[in-house]
Amino acid sequence: MSATLTAGSTRVLGVIGRVSMYRLVLSALGLLAVIALVLSFAGLVVPQPLELVASIVVLTLACALTDAAAQKMLRMPLRLESSLITAAILLFVVRPSVEPLGLVGLAIAGVMASASKYVLAWRGRHICNPAATGATVLTVLSVFAPDLGGSAWWVGSPWMAGPVLVLGVVLLLRTDKLPIVVTFWVVAMTVAFVRTTVQFQAAGFAVDVPAVLAQVALSSPFLFLGAFMLSEPLTLPPRRAQQYAVAILVGVLAGWPLPVGEITLGQERALLVGNLLAFLFCLRAAVRLRVEGRRDLTPTVRELTFRAARPFRFSPGQYLELDVPHRRPDGRGTRREFSIASAPEDLPEVRIAFKDGSQSSYKRALAAVENGSTLAVTGVWGDFVLPSRPTAPVLLVAAGIGVTPFVSQLRHLVASGQQRDVVLVYVVSEAAELAFRDDIAAAGIPVVVFSRDEPSDLPAGWTWAGPDRVDADALVAAVPDIARRAAYVSGPPRLISALAPALARAKSLTTDAFAGY
Repeated sequence: MSATLTAGSTRVLGVIGRVSMYRLVLSALGLLAVIALVLSFAGLVVPQPLELVASIVVLTLACALTDAAAQKMLRMPLRLESSLITAAILLFVVRPSVEPLGLVGLAIAGVMASASKYVLAWRGRHICNPAATGATVLTVLSVFAPDLGGSAWWVGSPWMAGPVLVLGVVLLLRTDKLPIVVTFWVVAMTVAFVRTTVQFQAAGFAVDVPAVLAQVALSSPFLFLGAFMLSEPLTLPPRRAQQYAVAILVGVLAGWPLPVGEITLGQERALLVGNLLAFLFCLRAAVRLRVEGRRDLTPTVRELTFRAARPFRFSPGQYLELDVPHRRPDGRGTRREFSIASAPEDLPEVRIAFKDGSQSSYKRALAAVENGSTLAVTGVWGDFVLPSRPTAPVLLVAAGIGVTPFVSQLRHLVASGQQRDVVLVYVVSEAAELAFRDDIAAAGIPVVVFSRDEPSDLPAGWTWAGPDRVDADALVAAVPDIARRAAYVSGPPRLISALAPALARAKSLTTDAFAGY
């Protein structure tokens, strides 16, 4: 069942993975804004149509102008999409208005939100969610000047709950954060239900359980907060267990807001507390890399070698996000995720590999980067790591460039002198596309190659499975003891889907599916 679910989710990922996260988030928020405007004409949400229009105009100008000024001062490439996303999130969090002081308050929230991206940042990472920062500043100011407005979270409406949930799930599938945010939702709603029940009983009122459940599920800001704010990659820690810890903390604080002076520790302040915890986990994440060299691994695969400007830590199998600023970026943006091909023992040398031939603006810019250039890594993430128990038998299944995280793991095993029971199934379109042969051969593990043509001079322990396309039956034939192995699969979603019946037999399944950059 788990393998079937994994196969289905990776098909969805293959579709939405073709769109950059900036473009996907902005499209989702734009659609939500249109839905909200339609509902406002029908009187089904609190803000009036003119309030929504005026507010988004003011927020967009405030965010865009602040970002443009900061980016020019810091000599950074302009990123209008980032400004629009911040403005759109604030639209749903703060109180829309057409009053002069209310519009001033919105402008303050927008300026503070965008400024926080540069002031409250550490080595390329946001410390705090920008929209939450802007809303918090406005709420604090409203204690002294109530007419400025403040956070309102009017998006917590039964009429908005459906669209927020559907679009939020799409985004969370794209970022693989659905389990994290579901945990937040469950914790926040449970705590909110308990809090409401306690308050009703203390006041002597009967508790209508279905009504209270509906209120905390559909009339609270939890859906929007989790899907569009808590899930922001730049304010999440790198490891899954750390992300769960942040989600639980934010869920508790959001579900039971604590009084802090004249205000409560409400939704956005709860998120900021979670951001601070995440920051403690992420102090090591961002780094700058200097390009040292490049080489062709196969006719279509290129490797880049970097030197890290400072020490940093990563686990074999994790990936980094590399920013390559360039003019006129296409819809995929200026950032991409790459599995690290080198081992931690190779530092300060860092290696990545990518498949050439793409027409994306990013790939063209990456191919044109000169030796000596410096690129920014915005973070290191991922839980695609081998079992902590060294005696656990492992099956690695890689398709093409998907072998990269396994190369890091195998190099680490060699460097650390570990002995593991590992079998690698390596799927390529043709024998010439077998990359990292020397690195893999040095690990001394059995390798089964699937390719249309028979490879020549295979290293000892390597076998060719024949020209047939790999499927579930072929995988079981190649690895008959799959039931005793923990399976790790790295490759296009269609590969995981095709192998799902065989992978369901494995002791466990961990995937590192990618959409093909």
